[in-house]
Formats: sequence, C-alpha cells, structure tokens
Amino acid sequence: MLKSQTSVESFATYVDTAEPSLRKALIAGFGVEVGRDATADALVYGWENWERVRTMDNPTGYLFRVGQNAARRTKKRQTLPASAPSQQSDGAWYEPALSPALGRLSDRQRVIVALLHAFDFSMTEVAELLGIAKSTVQMHDARAMKKLRRDLGVQK
Repeated sequence: MLKSQTSVESFATYVDTAEPSLRKALIAGFGVEVGRDATADALVYGWENWERVRTMDNPTGYLFRVGQNAARRTKKRQTLPASAPSQQSDGAWYEPALSPALGRLSDRQRVIVALLHAFDFSMTEVAELLGIAKSTVQMHDARAMKKLRRDLGVQK
C-alpha cells in the first residue's frame, strides 16, 4: 500500500524529533549494538503502522515497547570489561565495576538511571518516554541508585 505524501512527511518529522530519545533509551537498556537494532526495528514497525501509531497519546512510548520486545528477543547484552580501572579511547576513565552493577538492575531501572544520569533527561521526559508517572521514575531511580551505591561500596 502506498502512503500519502502527508503521511510520509509526518513520519519523517516524527522520526527527526523522536528517534534520538528512542535510541538513547534502548541503548541504555540493552547496549549499543542491540539498542540500535531495536531502534531500527521499532521505527520500521512505526512506519508500517504509522496511520495507527500517530494517533496514539504516546507514540514514542509505544515504539519504545516495540523496541524493548525486539531487544529482548535477541537475548544479547553488551557490557564493559570487568577489569582494573580502564581508559576509554576518548581518554575518559570509567569504573569497571559499574557495568556489572548496572547489569544487576532491572531493565526499567537501568533505562531510567542511564537516561537521567548519563543522558541528562529530566524526570518528566523519562516519564513521558516510558509512559509512566513521574513519581514512578523517581521511585525506580532512588531504588536503583541505592542498589548501585551498595554494589559499588559508595557512600552518599
């Protein structure tokens, strides 16, 4: 079925605005490789079903769920190597125990922590993207940060 020019343009505009948030959220939850693939899968689904998806209250949240399901089907997870303190290629240092600690969080907690603390999303933006209440974001963040601090031996 051919799509109208208006439909094509509205989807292109949607992708320009929503794709970065969708990609960041899926990468936060599933790693770079799986997150990018899941983003592509979600956007393909969105394109194929655009007439229905565009009328939803939260199309990005819906496509996040589509991408999340695609990522879970791959059953892949990427982690940083667990070794002595390391230096990334850009010269930044990271705590090697962080990746395994993040891996012990639930998918939702990991996504929320990454979006809030690594990508500087606001709690409101995370709530809108995930289709949950702001108070739920706050609760998951507080619990996840408490668990990370405990796992990493960090005092607040």
